[in-house]
Amino acid sequence: MATVRDITYDLLRSLGMTTVFGNPGSTEEPFLQAFPDDFRYVLALQEASAVGMADGYAQATGKPAHVNLHTAPGTGNAMGNIVTAWHNRTPLIITAGQQTREMLLLEPRLAARHPTELPQPYVKWAHEPVRAQDVPAALMRAYATAVQPPAGPAFLSLPLDDWAQPADPPPAARTVSTRFAPDPERLHRFAATLASSRTPALVLGAAVDRAGAWPAAIALAERLAAPVWSAPAPERATFPEDHPHFQGVLPFAIGPLAEQLRGHDTVLVVGAPVFRYYPHVPGDTLPDGTRLLHVTDDPDEAARAPVGDSLLGDAGLTLTALTELVPAADRPPPPARAQPAPVEDSVPLSADALFAALARHWPEDGVLVQESPSNLSALRRRLRLTRPGSYFTMASGGLGYGLPAAVGIALAQRDTGRHRPVVAVIGDGSFHYSVQALWTAAQLRLPLVIMVPVNQQYAILKAFAELKQTPGVPGLDLPGLDIGAVARGYGCASTVVETPDQLGTTLDTALRADGPTVLAIPIHPAIPPI
Repeated sequence: MATVRDITYDLLRSLGMTTVFGNPGSTEEPFLQAFPDDFRYVLALQEASAVGMADGYAQATGKPAHVNLHTAPGTGNAMGNIVTAWHNRTPLIITAGQQTREMLLLEPRLAARHPTELPQPYVKWAHEPVRAQDVPAALMRAYATAVQPPAGPAFLSLPLDDWAQPADPPPAARTVSTRFAPDPERLHRFAATLASSRTPALVLGAAVDRAGAWPAAIALAERLAAPVWSAPAPERATFPEDHPHFQGVLPFAIGPLAEQLRGHDTVLVVGAPVFRYYPHVPGDTLPDGTRLLHVTDDPDEAARAPVGDSLLGDAGLTLTALTELVPAADRPPPPARAQPAPVEDSVPLSADALFAALARHWPEDGVLVQESPSNLSALRRRLRLTRPGSYFTMASGGLGYGLPAAVGIALAQRDTGRHRPVVAVIGDGSFHYSVQALWTAAQLRLPLVIMVPVNQQYAILKAFAELKQTPGVPGLDLPGLDIGAVARGYGCASTVVETPDQLGTTLDTALRADGPTVLAIPIHPAIPPI
């Protein structure tokens, strides 16, 4: 007779989910026993790394990923990157072991006391099946929940003694829609507003990239002769940054953002919140006389927007429909944004000099994974991304995502046959949050390059201390860290890079290597403005 485990593995096969990311524990071993030959287990040395890898893999493949965690402590370890997966809109099926059902009343060691509450509110659905026989059907529901818009993680707590139980007939493997079109009547009203606008502007968010909608965004921008901004603190690149209409990334504070949009009578926001803010800089949400139109696939995002009229719909389908409805504008295109000033190559390098050198040596079709908050402005100022699927970071603002996500993205490049080169820029503070991911990259022999700007401090926090006038904050310096020694200890190649010429030759060699390379790059410890 087929067991619950047998039926579950058959369902995972039919859903195309034969890769499992995880860190095994005792409560997961009954599921993992006699691991099937047609499945692959990607071992992370800590649960946060497992979730980050699964997130990067899912985003780069465009398909949901499965991550298997260890009961309550393991889920707790993973929570930071589960929060990020929620904000990243990443479809994950997260399964976690639970103690034996016969002992749960006693709350034994490694029992999850309230397993469905632990990952809330950062999962779309959390469930522990009432019967062992319900496990496969619960997995099917978790899959259907995770992939539907807005996509995100779903969580299952699975008692360890369920797997050997006799199974009910298997559930049907189902498909569900992952995109939906906008309401036609409201779409026409949006189109009419844009057509009558004198100075429209577009603000694009990560959903544009997730929908593969760069061509649609370009077509609408050119039809409207409108400037294009990326929404504040974007987790994906949304528009070719060498396009003459592209103006850069909006600031993520209320007053400065509104000032940036001054002079535009209509602002169309597609695939982003209205707006993602962090430092509180008061001001009007919009300039006087500006109307905002908001396109999103998330009803909650539409509901919490402080201003504007909303339209629920897939970013790509809506952009395409608007382009067909809006007449070509009879006005000149917007002026191109100013080029950044040249920089001098001093030693140690400034952040701008480092990233100007990176831009000169950027690989064709490269993918950037970023988690260096204090250097982000310099990085985005100097390196312009021109292709879809080229930029990934954490929408949550929480550290510890970038390094394991880069591992998952590099693995996805291999698995999909795209083989796009992956370069991660990870600050020397961020580097240590999920540093265990280096070992997985080395074991998988991924040609991943990790650039670590070394300023020996939490420079972003020093910048916030200046902004908020809170001097004397402890714990903001990071002396005594040897990035190269840590990298080599996990099996990675590592070298110190001090000049732009060194960066070019070292980067080229690292991208052709049979494994990951960590580049420690001393930079000037200047504190950037927020």
